[in-house]
Amino acid sequence: MNNEYFSFELIKTDPETGARAGILHTPHGDIETPVYMPVGTQATVKGVLPDRLKEINAQIILSNTYHLFLRPGDELVAAAGGLHQFMHWDRPILTDSGGFQVFSLDSLRKITDDGVTFRSHLDGSKHFITPERCMEIQHNLGADIIMQFDECTPYGVDHNTAARAMRRTLDWLDRCKNAHSGDRQMLFPIVQGNVFEDLRLLSLKESVDRAVCGIGIGGLSVGEPKEDMYRILDAMQPHLPENMPRYLMGVGSADCLIEGVMRGIDMFDCVLATRIARNGTAMTGRGKVVVRNSKYKDDFTPLDPDCDCYTCKNFSKAYLRHLINAGEIAGGMLLSIHNLRFLISLMERMRESIIHGEFMSFRREFYEKFGTGV
Repeated sequence: MNNEYFSFELIKTDPETGARAGILHTPHGDIETPVYMPVGTQATVKGVLPDRLKEINAQIILSNTYHLFLRPGDELVAAAGGLHQFMHWDRPILTDSGGFQVFSLDSLRKITDDGVTFRSHLDGSKHFITPERCMEIQHNLGADIIMQFDECTPYGVDHNTAARAMRRTLDWLDRCKNAHSGDRQMLFPIVQGNVFEDLRLLSLKESVDRAVCGIGIGGLSVGEPKEDMYRILDAMQPHLPENMPRYLMGVGSADCLIEGVMRGIDMFDCVLATRIARNGTAMTGRGKVVVRNSKYKDDFTPLDPDCDCYTCKNFSKAYLRHLINAGEIAGGMLLSIHNLRFLISLMERMRESIIHGEFMSFRREFYEKFGTGV
């Protein structure tokens, strides 16, 4: 995988598991993999300003096509110079196609082979998005990595329903490729197929044939047991492309990051870290800390003694509990900074363990502290 603006270097592969360390080169900088990508759905990571994101070493962030299409509008973002200028972020950006968000609308949308008709969750206005329109929107947004328009099916559908959506996703991929222009944005296909191994392998094979610089795996972590997600990843791993990054979409708990990396995944994203932060929950190497609980009222220790983030270096659980229970915005902001740094640091440490041939030892030691036996 190579062009003037994008290339992927595979630095080291763990021979026991297939866990990988690499570098993805993009027009807005290099991304060391494996990588966790904070989600800035509406051109902002909730509660965390760009300088803080850089401070915690966020290498790339996500924004969402569906939400930005509805508000403020992709043409306005283009007039501002694209997302990088609009949100004052000079590192790489990835835009999700909006397929998952449209899927989540359920009763507010209708899917056909042509595209998706849906009503805005904001004002009920009616819209129609095709694969071609999805590409146009993402071209206007100007992200480095753009995702194809896809159909995501919920956990529990039958094989025929999953197969139809998978085949439609492949058809839409061809339309996205035909509509995509320019070489400063890279289009990632998305593998679908729900929890059916035969559909996943067929989707993977045909998607890789159409891929240029990376591949997305969608439709997991949408309600299925983790064991089913791991089973699908296990089935796919021997067939994943060696020469391009593999992106598991919408996955962001610490255990799933470790299990995904062990199965050869390079890129992850999820809103979980900032969402639970706003509700008063911190991720730590020893499990969750729900700081709003009364037992932290006079606990003057940091959230995580092993964390190097701004929050842990300066504030106690007691203070954070006070902020959360008082409804102060700063509480969610400080916990968001911590949770994002915790996951980014986890990926950095996994990368080092892969490079030094110690990944399985790292994984074992992590779970001994984290409290989940594997």
